[in-house]
Amino acid sequence: MEPDKTCSYMTDLKEKDAAFPPQHQDRQPGLEYVMNPLPVSECGNTCQKLKNKVALITGGDSGIGRAVAYDFVKEGAAVAIVYYDEEKDARDTARRIEELGGKSLLLRGDLKDPGFVNFCVTSTIENFGRLDILVNNHAVQFIQRSIMDISPEQLEFTFRNNVFSFFYLIQSALPYMKKGAAIINTTSVTAYEGNKDLIDYSATKGAIVALTRSLSLSLAEKGIRVNGVAPGPIWTPLIPASYSAEEVATFGKKTSHVPMNRAGQPCEVSPCYVFLASDDSSYMTGQVLHPNGGTIV
Repeated sequence: MEPDKTCSYMTDLKEKDAAFPPQHQDRQPGLEYVMNPLPVSECGNTCQKLKNKVALITGGDSGIGRAVAYDFVKEGAAVAIVYYDEEKDARDTARRIEELGGKSLLLRGDLKDPGFVNFCVTSTIENFGRLDILVNNHAVQFIQRSIMDISPEQLEFTFRNNVFSFFYLIQSALPYMKKGAAIINTTSVTAYEGNKDLIDYSATKGAIVALTRSLSLSLAEKGIRVNGVAPGPIWTPLIPASYSAEEVATFGKKTSHVPMNRAGQPCEVSPCYVFLASDDSSYMTGQVLHPNGGTIV
């Protein structure tokens, strides 16, 4: 399987002072196919670390979730991809998975609904016969310059989407997961260093860290590992969907206190998920990996 041609862009990005053109999207969590440049979803080689495994990946249509799906497929897994309503991004992801020789299942809907969550899990089992890896990855964020501007409606929406749905997915998936299975939760650097404009979002990400640690203790005897990934600023659709065009143009630069002075690409994060899903991390549970450009947490 050949890496995506966009790997050449990765080389350029690492070698020069890269920045993103000003842009903004008036919707959450954003659309990948309209971004400029497109996020880099593939890089690196494969050695079938996830052969015959089945993964359920939320937010798998774009961004980090898409990159994880590609890496999982290259490592031999079949993937069920849950997305909200980003139809073109989801179809593009499924098309690329097919080109890679992999199998995918697209599941569209709202993960705040426990009924839809159960549908996702049962559909995965019906299509692939098993569930070995659960990747809770979806999220929304809404910038507010003061905590006083966070309405009760926004607070509840953010927690229901970013935290409650993780609980629903875990509760629905666990009866099908056997010894050796893995749960991977996407948290954020904001859970550790905070963000003055994303207070409710950061709070949800802190909750996910605590969920990961507590659940790992609960499931250790069952042989199911629970770990997390806390990305720093990564070029995904959530960024132009959240920030103004002017802020996008400096995203990941020194104003974000990133020592490497740039945003990361999804394919620079996805190998963390491969590691945590595979036997390479067989002695790790309750841990969080930090692909964040050098921020000390």
